[in-house]
Amino acid sequence: MAHSKGPWLVAISALAVAAAALALAWRAHSSATAPTAIAPAVAPSLQLPPPASHRALATVAQSSTLSDVAEAAVQSVVNISTTKVTLQRPSRDEQFFRRLWGLGSGDREQQAASSLGSGVIVSADGVVLTNNHVIEGASAIGVRLADGREFSAQLIGADPRSDLAVLRLQGDVSALRPLPLADSDKVRLGEMVLAIGSPFGLAQSVSLGIVSAKGRADVNIADYEDFIQTDAAINPGNSGGALVNLRGELIGISTAIASSSGGSQGIGFAIPSNMVRPIMRSLLQNGRMVRGWLGVAIQTLTPELVKYFGVPQPHGVLIADVHVDSVAQRAGLQRGDVALKVGKTTVDSAQHFRNAIGQAGAGAKVAIELWRQGKALTIEVLLAEAPDPRRVGQAGAPVASDPAPAGPPPAPPAGSPPPAGTSTTIAGMQVADIDATLRATFAYPAELQGVVILDVADGSAVEAAGLSRADVILEVDRQATRSVSALHKALKPDREVNLLVWRAGRASFVMVAVPKD
Repeated sequence: MAHSKGPWLVAISALAVAAAALALAWRAHSSATAPTAIAPAVAPSLQLPPPASHRALATVAQSSTLSDVAEAAVQSVVNISTTKVTLQRPSRDEQFFRRLWGLGSGDREQQAASSLGSGVIVSADGVVLTNNHVIEGASAIGVRLADGREFSAQLIGADPRSDLAVLRLQGDVSALRPLPLADSDKVRLGEMVLAIGSPFGLAQSVSLGIVSAKGRADVNIADYEDFIQTDAAINPGNSGGALVNLRGELIGISTAIASSSGGSQGIGFAIPSNMVRPIMRSLLQNGRMVRGWLGVAIQTLTPELVKYFGVPQPHGVLIADVHVDSVAQRAGLQRGDVALKVGKTTVDSAQHFRNAIGQAGAGAKVAIELWRQGKALTIEVLLAEAPDPRRVGQAGAPVASDPAPAGPPPAPPAGSPPPAGTSTTIAGMQVADIDATLRATFAYPAELQGVVILDVADGSAVEAAGLSRADVILEVDRQATRSVSALHKALKPDREVNLLVWRAGRASFVMVAVPKD
């Protein structure tokens, strides 16, 4: 996957260039138990062993050398191989003659080895964590342990939106070495960590590095992101492997690298254990991730918005819209509220707020600390279940606590629409009242009321603020603005104003410096 602003972001399951070497290594273990077909299943909730009962941790506690940690932790990291079954159809001519002679369709199944990756044993009864992209589309999954034993694995559940999957080993799973999950919130910058996995098929490889950054939520790898960044060498095949602290605990699942070559360049990303834990439990209990839903549109605060809304601290998430008949509306949340905390978690970006709500889960009661019109207050909300993600962002549909889009709206049909009854230029933008023609041209919802932007002047303040053609101005300085004349009165020259702007089904607040006349 490519990052639009930087180097390639590479999902680190094995690459085609290593396929021959990987296949050769795997054939050396051809006596393995044949993988069985995958069938999504529901399993009982995971019972994690207490750290004190883990034999490897006891060993590490007695001797805290790096080698002790590495030698204990590799026993919990596995190599994963997947198989994909495809249907091979005969040519058209062959199909014709087979039908003519009554020989059947002639369709044949083909088995093809897919990518290799890594996984982590996290329970004594055979639960294994890995990345969704490691096992996605697989017909069967094989797992090889550090002690040489091989198992088939059943897919319990996968969550593509976070790129996590849960497997269960089949057969005699005695004497497994589960890796305990740490509290990843306690991970510190500069802390030494080990990345363990199967880079290029080289199982149980260990690399050493530090935690380079925390809370990376804007790298465009998954829908839900809160990555730990590390400079420990991570390469293709490390996907689904372990990022381990020097106490021998799992702090993250290695997922991707930022690279222009496909190899390690010292920027790797791991899903933190505190994000893994609720997703894993939901997958085990339900076969899918059941996320919480609040029913708001949100955006990260800028310094200008912090100043405008009088927020006493330079963090928080601005609620730009509250959806009709949502749990947020019923709880009393309002447009213009600033969320400072979800439970005990301080939120400093829209993505972190979204993660906190989603991971709390449907049916959870959460306390949201707010800043509203110069006062602090706390509101308790009983979360609903997040809607189908295919509906998120559609005009008129619920938005699952998503931030407003940063880019321009989808391009309207070719040709400028005819102006409404009144069209004029104000503060560097051509605007018009909404009429039936504009509503049909831009597919605005019937209930949408405001002023349409038909054009934006190059180099203008509104262009610098990110406004674009087809945006609709709903408010100026928290006052509804439903006509060009009202907008003209509200946009007083030579001052900064706060606009509420509707774009592609979502609303967001924007600060604009109105020029002098």
